Amino acid sequence: MKTLNSGWVVFSILPVLLLISASPKPSSNFQADNPGPPDEAVKLVFIHHSTGENWLMDDYGDLGKTLDQNNYFVSDTNYGWGPDAIGDRTDIPNWTEWFASDNTPTYMDALFNENEQHASYTRSLSDPGGENQIIVFKSCFPNSALEGNPNDSPDTEGWLSVGHAKYVYNEILQYFGARPDKLFVVVTAPPLSDPTYADNARAFNEWLVNDWLRENNYAGNNVAVFDFYNVLTDPNAHHRVNNGQIGHIIGTRNTLYYPSGDDHPSEQGSRKATEEFVPVLNVFYHRWKEGQPAEASVPSAETQAPIAPLPPVTLGLLDDFEGGIPAGTAGWEAFQDEAANTSLSCAPSAQTAHEGVHSLQLDFDVAANSWATCALMFEQVQDWSAADGLAFYLRSADAGLVFDVNIYAGSMTASETYLRTIETSNTTSEVWVQFILRWEEFHRADWEENAGEAFAKPNQIAGMAFGFSTYSDTPNTGTVWVDELSLSGEAETSSAEQPSAPKEPEQSRQPLLPCGGAIFLPFLLVALPLLKKHAGGGVK
Repeated sequence: MKTLNSGWVVFSILPVLLLISASPKPSSNFQADNPGPPDEAVKLVFIHHSTGENWLMDDYGDLGKTLDQNNYFVSDTNYGWGPDAIGDRTDIPNWTEWFASDNTPTYMDALFNENEQHASYTRSLSDPGGENQIIVFKSCFPNSALEGNPNDSPDTEGWLSVGHAKYVYNEILQYFGARPDKLFVVVTAPPLSDPTYADNARAFNEWLVNDWLRENNYAGNNVAVFDFYNVLTDPNAHHRVNNGQIGHIIGTRNTLYYPSGDDHPSEQGSRKATEEFVPVLNVFYHRWKEGQPAEASVPSAETQAPIAPLPPVTLGLLDDFEGGIPAGTAGWEAFQDEAANTSLSCAPSAQTAHEGVHSLQLDFDVAANSWATCALMFEQVQDWSAADGLAFYLRSADAGLVFDVNIYAGSMTASETYLRTIETSNTTSEVWVQFILRWEEFHRADWEENAGEAFAKPNQIAGMAFGFSTYSDTPNTGTVWVDELSLSGEAETSSAEQPSAPKEPEQSRQPLLPCGGAIFLPFLLVALPLLKKHAGGGVK
């Protein structure tokens, strides 16, 4: 069997296990969060450098324009700004100079009275007068290269290290407590593409979001954290308002998912951050003005919490595509390489079906050396150990179409990708054929650790997908239909009405690997972040 081009690797970044906790009933005196804009113009100043400038810019991150539309009169600082050019210094260790030094009164007087723009963004509101009420500040991506260890305690030494970063934020909290008339919003530093210190960056930002104020017994309501870092690590990682509460969801990655050619976040990542940040800021503002804790609320329905796997799922149907979405999922979603002229439609169709009226129709037009995939991800880890494999009926428009069936397994922080390759035949182009794929036929993706290892974790299922890539320099275009996707057991046999899938050569049961896989790695590392959900492509 031929091997496909390296575009297959992008499928690996899809598996994101979102562990969602049940939300307890709020107490009777709880006030629902308000993600709406302030009733009147509020003055805000943003301390930043280049990433923040891009984020603010019209036609890039659109943050300035979006804040303006939400009734914030925005000013900002940048390189060279302020007394002693303090604007030059925005690394984490520099925050003590801003907020906990002998010069703090001078710097804050200038900051509170700053009315100018130092980036290009729409500002249509008139200056409402008075001082800036909201101070938003962030460090740039080099600050995600924190040395030390994830659980290090606060340390007066260390410069860019986990321990010293904790020390810095503990120190500046004292000033924030003395200024309850101002709302201070920490924006975490964006992630790096380099994974060397990624675990440290994740641990520190989790500490900021979850533990910083609590460990300091901070009683004020004028300090809040937005996890810019998390939002940029994964399409399914969020810090956003959902169902009236702020939710914080972590994906499987700790590195930058949205590069722009370097570690500055791309337009796509910046706009995702804008979409999530502004409603969260509105909530922070209303909590502060109404005397509620800026970071305290009833636990969000989106807040992650360790949850045990569900009880084993019994054998039987997973999806017959006759209506609705499978329980515990967001439905089938199409993803594609938007850097190429590639398209994928992934939706129920009445054109043909093995049983009932509908099947899942996958129309794919994958440009040479590109990719597309249709995934179903679960909200909780699934236990499929009662089954010995997957079964489904397949029909194709043509013979010779090649695609992968992917299984994603593992935990919230360590998912794994397993593949089984299928090639359509003359039989599948004429009639429906049942395929029964045993767990041992799936093998670990070549780009991951323990490549080629047989799948042995049916009790840790995060999701599955149908993936399409290409032969080298050759497009891959066609249509396949899938019906009656189910978990199979020993008692299950091929359909008596339709021929069973012909046995493929043994080597076809290995994952499709590119020639010279190691040579392609630099390309793959660049290609990975290009994955973007195709608008309207999902089954909703």
